[in-house]
Amino acid sequence: MEVLGVQLVNALSYGMLLFIITSGLSLVFGILGVLNLAHGSLYMLGAYIAYSLTMKYVPVFWLAILIASVIVALLALVVEVGLLRPTYHLGHLSQVLLTFGLAYVFHDVAKVLWGTQVLSLTLPIELSGSVQVFGQTFPIYRLLVIGIGLFVGAFLWFLQEKTRFGAIIRAGLVDKEMVSGLGINIKLVFTSVFLIGGLLAGFGGGIAAPILGIYPGMEFQTLILALVVLVIGGLGSFLGTFTASLLVGLLETFSKYFLPEVSLFIIFVFMAVVLVTKPNGLLGKKVG
Repeated sequence: MEVLGVQLVNALSYGMLLFIITSGLSLVFGILGVLNLAHGSLYMLGAYIAYSLTMKYVPVFWLAILIASVIVALLALVVEVGLLRPTYHLGHLSQVLLTFGLAYVFHDVAKVLWGTQVLSLTLPIELSGSVQVFGQTFPIYRLLVIGIGLFVGAFLWFLQEKTRFGAIIRAGLVDKEMVSGLGINIKLVFTSVFLIGGLLAGFGGGIAAPILGIYPGMEFQTLILALVVLVIGGLGSFLGTFTASLLVGLLETFSKYFLPEVSLFIIFVFMAVVLVTKPNGLLGKKVG
């Protein structure tokens, strides 16, 4: 019973990490119509940069993660303004190819800067222990990650549902031309959304590093699961992304524990079932 409790906490913390990462990808895809295949690379860079900061420049764990997140967000800003913006009129395929190429560029840059060995972001002493809850022992950091994920989810919900910027985002999901016709600087909205997406990816990489490690190829593994979450949850649905992240986190963790040989197969079967029964995702909005 205690093992199942620990696995449940592991699953929830992993689901929260997926939510933080995928919510940024979902925003970018929903508003810009860009399937950013370099999103996983921004996640990877957040982990690597946080590691370098804690090792050499910023020994304070949370400050290093925040700085790494900002650096990744600024990099995302450069990508959107300098590379993606000139391609918006060319169609989605050009953007997919561009971001796919960027993913491999970032992959090679990371190998040059940090090597190919597996790295680990060390937790501060106060976060590396365990705590007793209802007689069971749980890692403090994983419980904290669950709390952070819930806080990020609440903040994003408030931003999207209760602010003017969120209203513009929701309107942009439905009709970008209408938003632009109302005199709103749609380019600035696009850039802001991409910046938020990069910030979330970098932050997700930083807080995931002590749990999942840092290694070459981590960006592609995470991107695949983020895309699965995006498909299962449904485009344009904040609650869908949240729900799908938890479901995939539970499936990934428990299938690896009970059936490690077919864990990925189980996730894709689940995605296929969702697509067959609900083509727009669990809570996605109908198109057309």
